[in-house]
Amino acid sequence: MKRSKLALVALGCVLAVTSLGGCATHERRTIGSVSDPNTAAVSQDSGEAIKMVIASNQTSVDNPYHNGLQTFKEVVEELSGGTIQVECSDGTLSEDEATLLGMLDSGEIQMAVCSPGNMSSAGVSEINLISLLYLFNGFEHWEAAMDGEFGSTLADIILERTNNRYRIMGYWSAGVRDYYGKIPIRTAADVAGLTIRTQTSGVVSQYWTTLGAQPVDIGWGVLYDALVAGEVDSAENDYTNLMLKQHHTTENGKYICETHHDYTTRLFIISGDFYDSLTAEQKNWVDTASLAATLEERAVTYEMMDSSKAQCIAEGAVVTNYEDMDIASFQSAAIAIQDQYAQENGLTEYLDMIRSAR
Repeated sequence: MKRSKLALVALGCVLAVTSLGGCATHERRTIGSVSDPNTAAVSQDSGEAIKMVIASNQTSVDNPYHNGLQTFKEVVEELSGGTIQVECSDGTLSEDEATLLGMLDSGEIQMAVCSPGNMSSAGVSEINLISLLYLFNGFEHWEAAMDGEFGSTLADIILERTNNRYRIMGYWSAGVRDYYGKIPIRTAADVAGLTIRTQTSGVVSQYWTTLGAQPVDIGWGVLYDALVAGEVDSAENDYTNLMLKQHHTTENGKYICETHHDYTTRLFIISGDFYDSLTAEQKNWVDTASLAATLEERAVTYEMMDSSKAQCIAEGAVVTNYEDMDIASFQSAAIAIQDQYAQENGLTEYLDMIRSAR
């Protein structure tokens, strides 16, 4: 996946005038768009370099976040002629996203990758909408919504509600989440009576409870041991993350059933104050690098879905493919929860934006 710096610069310039997409072509994105393509050229300014630290909570260099961060570094350093220098942190500063956001607030770091829940904690309740299950019917739909009207509107809301603390520079993904457990499932009725490691509050918990499952709270770092010990019957996550943790090698994680219930969104954000301190030219370099980083992170995410699935199967996992699942039975409960949640929280307009992006 590693590209030359020169090629990355060319990619960044192309992104200024074309759409962003790993799976499909969409209208030009508004999040992190390059304001003036003519300024996306290498600078020879000999002034003192601006230092940036960008971070995620993932420690593995096999994680797509690593590729995204490294791409940002290479592109912005190339475009700026070295007048912006970037240090990437792959979980070395903290594996806790809340801690990383605190460091963003204090100015210790300038950019970070975080989950939507962190924005909810910061007072942006609208972002809870993208936690709803079966909200997207594929990555093409996800990209159209997040790179289109809904994503742009959400970014504006986050910037306003956080008083310029957080500016969205791109929507990244952690893949699509599936069920895995001690028994195979095909219909929604099959999960009744099972314990499942997932969120134990909010709309995600409500969904699994509606199906008759019992959500339990188990830390990600100890989930492997809990599956081995039989403390939980099942869990849900994407192929890459469950594969990296070897969950599929346990008796209570060996049956992976492609429910595809959550096309995940992660936020690539920059400190609003730091961004505002940049010149127009520097902002353009950062915007271009953010677009290139987002494209790369998504591309690696999509590629790793297939390779991670293949590795899980090679190591003994038993997979029920999406087309062999009774997806309609899973979707019906989810759509009812979507409608109820949007109506109760005044978010019907935003839900319609997402649905119309199909």
